[in-house]
Amino acid sequence: MRRSVARNVSVVAVAAAMLSVGAAAPPPGTPSAGSPSAGIPAAGKTPVATGYGGVVSSVDADASAAGIEVLRQGGNAVDAAVATAAALGVTEPYSAGIGGGGYFVHYDARSRTVRTIDGRETAPKSADRSLFLENGVPIPFAEAVTSGLGVGTPGTPATWETALRAWGSRSLAQVLKPAERIARDGFTVDSTFRAQTQSNQARFADFPDTAKLFLPGGQLPAVGSVFKNPDLARTYAELGRKGTDVLYRGDLGRDIVRTVRNPPVDPAAARTVRPGDLTVKDLAAYRTKRQAPTEIAYRGLGVYGMAPSSSGGTTVGEALNILERTDLSKATEERYLHRFIEASRISFADRGRWVGDPAFEDVPVKGLLSQRFADSRACLIKDDAVLKSPLAPGDPSDPTPCATSGAAVPDTYEGESTTHLTVADKWGNVVAYTLTIESTGGSAITVPGRGFLLNNELTDFSFAPANPAVHDPNLPGPGKRPRSSMSPTIVLDRHDRPVVALGSPGGATIITTVLQTLTGHLDRGIPLVDAIAAPRASQRNGAATELEPGLWNSPVRGRLEALGHVFTQNAEIGAVTGVQRLPDGRWLAAAETVRRGGGSAMVVHPSGRTH
Repeated sequence: MRRSVARNVSVVAVAAAMLSVGAAAPPPGTPSAGSPSAGIPAAGKTPVATGYGGVVSSVDADASAAGIEVLRQGGNAVDAAVATAAALGVTEPYSAGIGGGGYFVHYDARSRTVRTIDGRETAPKSADRSLFLENGVPIPFAEAVTSGLGVGTPGTPATWETALRAWGSRSLAQVLKPAERIARDGFTVDSTFRAQTQSNQARFADFPDTAKLFLPGGQLPAVGSVFKNPDLARTYAELGRKGTDVLYRGDLGRDIVRTVRNPPVDPAAARTVRPGDLTVKDLAAYRTKRQAPTEIAYRGLGVYGMAPSSSGGTTVGEALNILERTDLSKATEERYLHRFIEASRISFADRGRWVGDPAFEDVPVKGLLSQRFADSRACLIKDDAVLKSPLAPGDPSDPTPCATSGAAVPDTYEGESTTHLTVADKWGNVVAYTLTIESTGGSAITVPGRGFLLNNELTDFSFAPANPAVHDPNLPGPGKRPRSSMSPTIVLDRHDRPVVALGSPGGATIITTVLQTLTGHLDRGIPLVDAIAAPRASQRNGAATELEPGLWNSPVRGRLEALGHVFTQNAEIGAVTGVQRLPDGRWLAAAETVRRGGGSAMVVHPSGRTH
């Protein structure tokens, strides 16, 4: 098991082990030797589970088991999603935790409606366009990443509280118990955790509290050793007792502010660590945003995602609308990939010009998601030629066929350390939830005595306009949310019942990963686990399209290059988890077979039947 809690001390580990033994056999279409998605997940994990009573899919077996535990006890999908997310804060601390933020998409089975929570981090009230400028020039990116300057007000605890109050059936204290137990009793270190620690070793060593937690005795944690985080266990217990006010208006918040404004750096460190300007007033002013999702019709289905401040819903939605007129089910692999790449290129061109925090920017969501605008952009795609990037954006207010508007805006960098979980319960409620602390290891700054890393999410802002000739909607501002690519997505049928829900980590590649998985499953008819495992491509209005090895080494690459495509290789793109409602009423949970060590799909009551 990738992250199995110490067997002699953890009930969650026992639950994980029992569920692994009882997990359903994979349905037809599960990767097998010789398939493009063949791979062996970590011991104790299964990438597919089917059955009744609810399902959970995440990257980690202990986290999935925490969600299943809550479902077994009568909790609903929201309760289980928060429990799973809290557990990921323990076992995946370099990707998520209460020091970060995210986006929560919820389907309510009773009303058959989708609603969302924007729990994105916010900039301090003192922030302006010059946040990352020095003498008018952007500071080095590395200096922003490992600093207090990049830390935004955390939104994850507020997201949990908002979701539980709106749609949950359990208290915050109840759903935090499994994660608190894992943090106290420990989990078993695997090679992925060690490798992620090693990649951050130099940064972590410069912060005594981070080094004490993640580099005990100055050494990397050994594979097979038990990793405990008693400080985080106490923090979770305090959150459970006192609620999130302890962070936004209490002692925990003051600890965060003190750490951001005066980062506790080792005096012997050569690194210059810039302080941030976060205040207790910034924490007290933080609010999540409950809002309607983005919505498009695709192949007769309803596709729901995150509205801005995330660009996920608008960009995935626009790309799907562009592809609506192409019969992808009958397309050759070459034509399918060509069309997918070009639709991605176009939608990213429009994202760069138009999408930012709607509290500060006039984001034309309705126009970006209109079929008329998509058709005006789709006519740019030719089957015998390739568009050149950076491509200029279109104008949603004037969708003239094949027209562009203004100069092109190159895509900016986004950190890839994020995680996604997907949950469904026995009543048919569904949650797709993506959360993050931005870079792998976030800012590398641990709040002393609290057991969690702070985000560096403000580095998702543009440090300066990507193109001075074009308005950039993603420059810093006071209390502003940086643009995100997180794309938790729920698809409903004609009767507003769930078909599939999914999401992924991966920075800006999240959007292309979700788009490719959706089209692979919905259009190409690929079983969900195989659509997740299929080799990926990612085009984000850049000069080259990134390919995973499975496509890089495929004959289709040469055929696409003959059209004019330019490729670079990326060893790994995204890490999807998803759930699917089967025709007979059962749920299927699916996760990665190999990426990030494989994912963990679990079900309350396993069943081997798939049809």
